[in-house]
Amino acid sequence: MSQTRAQKAASGYDRSARATLLHEAIVYVEADPNSQRVSLVTPGHEVVIMQRSGPWVKVFANTDAGDEAQEDDSDKPEFGDDSAPTPESGWIRNKGIVSPSTPGGDMILFGAAANTEAQAEQPHAPKGAAEAAHLLYKRVPDYFPNSPLAAEAAWRAADIRWQLDKQDNSTLPSAKEQQAYLRPQIYEGAMKRVMKNYPGTSYAARAAYDLIDNKLCGDWQGLPKCPEMETGLYEKYARQYPDSPKAPEALYNATYRQGVLVTMYMVEDDKKKADDAAKRTADLAQLMQQQYPKSDYTARAAAIAYKVQQEIPVYGSDRD
Repeated sequence: MSQTRAQKAASGYDRSARATLLHEAIVYVEADPNSQRVSLVTPGHEVVIMQRSGPWVKVFANTDAGDEAQEDDSDKPEFGDDSAPTPESGWIRNKGIVSPSTPGGDMILFGAAANTEAQAEQPHAPKGAAEAAHLLYKRVPDYFPNSPLAAEAAWRAADIRWQLDKQDNSTLPSAKEQQAYLRPQIYEGAMKRVMKNYPGTSYAARAAYDLIDNKLCGDWQGLPKCPEMETGLYEKYARQYPDSPKAPEALYNATYRQGVLVTMYMVEDDKKKADDAAKRTADLAQLMQQQYPKSDYTARAAAIAYKVQQEIPVYGSDRD
């Protein structure tokens, strides 16, 4: 059965030399490349260093396997369920290993993560590149909590996991459900930890923006209640985080939804509500010009407001 964090701490496991790898490493039974292969450690996964012998290091490999989905749930097993891989001891080559004692290790890990993230964004990305980038970023605040890169690395790690989960959820039939509670929720633990550990930073504000995804409708189904509710979410965010790099995007999303509501209310023959939504669209676009005049989102909001003024539908077909 898997050990919990508390059991590990009591046994001295957590006091061992934690480290991670920048490259794939084969784990051998002996310090000999001709010996039996035990397992493979991929970038970002952890090992615990037990012994050194020349160009070789004896480790417990993949000590964090299966733990990512529950990384912030202290009351859950360290390795997930009983089917998660069991860490195994063996020998790896003593290269590409970064530990909390590595000089400049925070920048090395951050740079490796950024390079891997860039690879993940390519059309034919290496398998597992996004997951590796997530783990490498995660090690920066883990190993170097006082690093000036810690806050950004923590957010990038959380955001990669968020986007991967968001993409996975979008392929499910429930993704089209109107109500958010009818869809699987994206795991919020890592984002909330960023907000808790780095309050007042732009990265905490970015994390708060991502959390909005769990409250949005899956499909508006042509009904106004969803864009009405979502407008409120985005306006509230912009009020709470006016200096966030995501604030202009939030206000644009609110502007767009008000433009959509103009069309929806006209379909319902509710001219009063349509006029109110049109005014709110114009007011939001004007607010953006005052607060964020250089943002691309401000120009996009101005285009939405102009279409509404010209009575061009923002939602559905705009063919006249």
